[in-house]
Amino acid sequence: MPQTHKSKTQDNNHEVLNNELKWFQAVLLTRLQLHFEKAAQHKSIYDIKAPKINSVNKPYGRFIVENSLNFAERLVLVLSLIPHIRPDFIDQIIQEINPEGGTFPQLGGIRGKNHRGFLPTAETALFILSGEDLESRFEIQQLFSPEHLFARKQVLQLSANGTYEPALSGQLLLDQEFVETITLGKASKPHYGNEFPAALILTKMDWDDLVLPAQTEKQIQEIMVWLSHSSKLMKELGMDRKLKPGYRVLFHGSPGTGKTLTANLLGKYTSRDVYRVDLSTVVSKYIGETEKNLANLFNRAENKDWILFFDEADALFGKRTNVQNAHDRYANQEVAYLLQRVEDYRGLVILASNFKSNIDEAFIRRFQSIIHFPMPKSNERFQLWQKAFPEKIILTKDINLKHISQQHELTGADIMNIVQYVCLHVLSKDSLVISNETLKDGIQREFIKSGKLC
Repeated sequence: MPQTHKSKTQDNNHEVLNNELKWFQAVLLTRLQLHFEKAAQHKSIYDIKAPKINSVNKPYGRFIVENSLNFAERLVLVLSLIPHIRPDFIDQIIQEINPEGGTFPQLGGIRGKNHRGFLPTAETALFILSGEDLESRFEIQQLFSPEHLFARKQVLQLSANGTYEPALSGQLLLDQEFVETITLGKASKPHYGNEFPAALILTKMDWDDLVLPAQTEKQIQEIMVWLSHSSKLMKELGMDRKLKPGYRVLFHGSPGTGKTLTANLLGKYTSRDVYRVDLSTVVSKYIGETEKNLANLFNRAENKDWILFFDEADALFGKRTNVQNAHDRYANQEVAYLLQRVEDYRGLVILASNFKSNIDEAFIRRFQSIIHFPMPKSNERFQLWQKAFPEKIILTKDINLKHISQQHELTGADIMNIVQYVCLHVLSKDSLVISNETLKDGIQREFIKSGKLC
């Protein structure tokens, strides 16, 4: 049998989760024995002590310790996790107590379409923790309220039921990223699609590759300060009582001036994922769909500390119109909903637009920072040209980059397009030498492509 590499995190989780399953088994067996009168009635499930957490280096144990989970919360957590790690576990325990089978409505639970094991519901948790005690049941029921940490941290929710079915008959649903984190030690990145209309963006470039005016650099440094110290500001200094969470920034300026690269670098140098939101997927002509798409995005991003980058934000953050028909009214509702979700987001939200004037004033008022990315001046273009060419490329002596910088108004993106073109041109001729003629041809080509005069 082939051996696979196991990380220490996985080994540790295996040990911790095995102990949790043994504890849960003892609790469920006791509850079933009490229910079927196979145990002395003075026994209590709460006499069965939960395993001691010896190390917070294990993701499952760390979540329990950091959130100070009590007996009931811990049992609900492991109950919700069981279908993901031991699909037959609960069925085996039930069969041990009730080998003849039969219906058992008190235990709740459902059967899935593909999953063949017992899928616990909120009713399952309430029965195990409360039995027939209504007072205890109503108290435990608070674990499924929107105010509980399970809901606030997007860890656990109940599946939606039919119109006339009790809400507590809904299945216990653990967030898939949470399941991966507490079992494998690390969650996989969300995949771009209708359910998550954003893509992870990365860069191999560094701050030295970004050439910006001093004022723009200073404002970007202010964002870095917030990313580094926001937690202390809100918690240690107690400003969470006075300030709204999160940080909202507008980047405005011509295409190719460094807005996307800056967002990438902010994430790279603060170890945060940056997700570029695809507004073509978010915005829908159907009533209510845009809000639904936004809810999917922000619900997934909540508590992840991601940087959300809305490129070409005018499509969704543009100025509201005067209400002349039903379409205008719903469009304005979408903007109002978006405004509320952006304000509630605890991380960094960056809106990028070619023109500041295109963005709705309601958003402008709520930005902590508005940063202009101007067209680079000649000295900045000279720096961009110097940084753009690969080390192995040789420029002929008649190429004067300083003169070219003064003569041609180009963005950083334009310059990189030209460099790519001329490098491919000489490579196709088995050469590494770029002539002045080839470079001029590349510049002219870029101006023609963009519809500008050279």
